[in-house]
Amino acid sequence: MHDLFISYGRADEDIARHMAASLKSEGFEVWWDETLRSGDTYDEVIEKALRQAPAVVVLWSATSVQSRWVRSEATIGDRHGALVPAMISQCERPIMFELTQTADLTNWDGDTANTRWRGFVADIRQVVERRKNQASPEPEQASPPPPSPAMAAPTPPAEREGELPSLAVLPFKNRSGIEDDEVFAIGLVEDVIDALSQAAELRVISSSAIARFRDGEIADIESMARSLGVRYILEGNVRRRMKTLRVTAQLLDAGTGTILWTQKFERPLEELAELEEDLVIEVAAHLNSQVNRLEMEHALKKPDNLTAWEMVTRAVANYRQITGETLMLALQDAQQAVEIAPSYGLAHAMLADANATIYMHVMPDDPETVAKINGEIGRALALDPDNPMVLAHVAEAYNYIGQPKDALIYAERALQRSPNFGLAHYNAGIAYALLGNHDEALEQFELEMIGAPGAHTQFATRTWRGSVHLRRGDYDKAREEYEYSIGLNHINGAAYLGLFLVDMLQGDPHAARQNLQRMREHDTQATQETLKFRLRRWFGQLDQCDEFCEWSDQHWVTESVTS
Repeated sequence: MHDLFISYGRADEDIARHMAASLKSEGFEVWWDETLRSGDTYDEVIEKALRQAPAVVVLWSATSVQSRWVRSEATIGDRHGALVPAMISQCERPIMFELTQTADLTNWDGDTANTRWRGFVADIRQVVERRKNQASPEPEQASPPPPSPAMAAPTPPAEREGELPSLAVLPFKNRSGIEDDEVFAIGLVEDVIDALSQAAELRVISSSAIARFRDGEIADIESMARSLGVRYILEGNVRRRMKTLRVTAQLLDAGTGTILWTQKFERPLEELAELEEDLVIEVAAHLNSQVNRLEMEHALKKPDNLTAWEMVTRAVANYRQITGETLMLALQDAQQAVEIAPSYGLAHAMLADANATIYMHVMPDDPETVAKINGEIGRALALDPDNPMVLAHVAEAYNYIGQPKDALIYAERALQRSPNFGLAHYNAGIAYALLGNHDEALEQFELEMIGAPGAHTQFATRTWRGSVHLRRGDYDKAREEYEYSIGLNHINGAAYLGLFLVDMLQGDPHAARQNLQRMREHDTQATQETLKFRLRRWFGQLDQCDEFCEWSDQHWVTESVTS
């Protein structure tokens, strides 16, 4: 049984050979694919060795960071807590590994007494020993007596909390019959798994677990899904079509085999090398958004016996409209999630978020309420400080109680752990907008829309983008964003309020009054006072904010708009 697996780029074979020999001299049993690696072939023998290795040593270099296989091997090692990376030449590591402690062996000359080498060896030994101890079977103990029928066993905390939706990506089929496309199809799946594994709202099965399904047709999707323990299946194919390469992907319900979503993605063949990463990001982004939408629909339809995760999902779904009624429903769902699982950090984060959103929209300034929300934020962070979903909802709560600097800290922490997480980009954008950093705000909102196409927050993103353009004095762009937002959600009161301000700034009080009345029709709980709370919280940094409030009083009328 080997102790460690060495992952390297083909161009670094001589360095890998020397390092393997040096590690053997340290007493390790080393596995590396000196005789197996052939170009981009990802042999099943390599996969087996990778899965069994207590430690995965990844050699980062300018060439290995470009290898999808090295990145995949690093991802699997990281997922299993086995990753021990080393930098052997100056390079920019893949973003998901930038925060992983990495030994600097760029100038190592083979001296085994070198301080950095000794530290690297110590790190490997620590991981190997820890993983071997984890794999050791526990001593057998006497079986406890069966529980009395009169004593119902409590539901385990994990079951009460619920789990993230799970997904398996099956090997994509090569419909072209061209060998190069087979290599591309295998690499595409690895890259999609890599991208999806960074998602905060999805648990993705490793490629090694589905390797046995690579060849041949799968006759029974349901049985395969049960063996993998997944809720969703992604399958697809690759086909050349004239001068383009078409990738077709479809999402299946693992329990029934029903097709839930399908989409085609095309790239010009001559530009494929440059656009492959964009293709992977696009496939992963659409898929993550679809699963998120399906989970919210499922949670809303489920009548009873919900887990805390499902209650949080219901709360998020009720954010779709951001009206007084739906915000109260979101708050009730979040409170129930905390009751179901009091030690569930995400439930506390969602409760803080819901209370903060209601505070921002309808409550007067109140230090006591803000302190209570800060207390709920503190509980969430104490329970689950590294969960990107917790961090993103904490950032949103901070934004909505007027603490954008704190919000930005936690949004950035969420992005360190999940670089493509749309909600984290969204709240970083809000924080930058409230802090007056216009360019940074627009960049974050753009990243959110790219990373989460079709997400439930898109209409709100457009509204915030409109507010940024309004702050900059670009009223035509602000109008365009507000109108786009209304096209996504026609009852979005904040967008009508934005149009009211743009109309007044551009000298059209009649249109302004109509848009203010439309806002009132879609947000019946709004009052003259709550409207001024919102204006001051959203635009308090602007010299014109007092004038905005005066305009809202001036055009607040009781009759409804009929046009």
